[in-house]
Amino acid sequence: MNAIAKKLALAVGMLAIATGCATTSDKSAETQPLVNAAEVSNTQTVSQIKIDGSSTVYPITEAIANQFQQTKPQYRGQVKVDFSGTSGGFKKFCAKQTDISNASRPILQAEIETCNKNGVKFIELPIAYDALTITVHKDNSWAKDITVAELQKIWQPEAEGKITRWNQIRDAWPDQPINLYGAGKDSGTFDYFTEAIVGKSRASRNDYIASEDDLALVRGVAKDPNSLGYFGYAYYLDNKNQIKALAVNNGKGEVLPSRDTVEDSKYQPLSRPLFIYVNAEAVERNPALKELIDYYIKYAQFTATSVGYVPLPSESYEIAKARFKKAKTGTLFAGKEQIDLTISDLLKAAEGK
Repeated sequence: MNAIAKKLALAVGMLAIATGCATTSDKSAETQPLVNAAEVSNTQTVSQIKIDGSSTVYPITEAIANQFQQTKPQYRGQVKVDFSGTSGGFKKFCAKQTDISNASRPILQAEIETCNKNGVKFIELPIAYDALTITVHKDNSWAKDITVAELQKIWQPEAEGKITRWNQIRDAWPDQPINLYGAGKDSGTFDYFTEAIVGKSRASRNDYIASEDDLALVRGVAKDPNSLGYFGYAYYLDNKNQIKALAVNNGKGEVLPSRDTVEDSKYQPLSRPLFIYVNAEAVERNPALKELIDYYIKYAQFTATSVGYVPLPSESYEIAKARFKKAKTGTLFAGKEQIDLTISDLLKAAEGK
């Protein structure tokens, strides 16, 4: 069993404990009563819930979905979670092929227009924070930190076929090939990283090993002594015995990714919010989907921590809960990339401040 699978199993087990410890007296007006199997079969057809999108968000959603189905056996086998990257997920979501889209960036204007054209109204729910992590092979003895300017020099389109050795980045580094591993073009990580580092979304060199699967990138970096790659923080934590994280210097000193440096807004510009997008019409049509999202919001803070991401403040989940209850559709982010967005900024945006 790989590290992510083990962590998912652990998260599900811990979530089961947390669910079991919840008091049965918690009957807020915002929580709908459970739909039992007889009610479902006699009154409404429960459709399978289809989820796709970001591989970064996948561990959170997969853990939630597994425990939801264990807790509510009337919905067992009804939730299917896949990943094809944030952009790939939005293509399916806006084509009405999925009910929930996992996303490692906010929805973009072109995607909003496609959703509008197809009559897809969505509810946007922030669920955690990530720290995009720059990694090298564990036996790399020369690189301990890297600047934003050096990352730009490596990844900008002009570097293709030209910046190919470590000593071209920093004179003190060896005259050895540098082999790059990064997000594929259907990944929200690709969109975010290129905007944050290169300065323009989707502007990147093409001569690198690309994948929408973060775990595939981890394996590549772990096997290649000359590697340099980037992917979500949880995948680094799960594999830090095989790979090494570089501290990132944005001009204010070298900072390693961690929960503390994300919460303190020090790990910039590579900290970013994570989201799920929910088809509002599907919620009205499918009682299981409504219950799943209620469950997701209730346990997202716990589960995000369990799988290695940074949870949002409790207040953020209360805002998300109210937003979902009111079926408040649309995005808070004007269809644009959001770079250097801190947890505090996200909270203010959600509150409409």
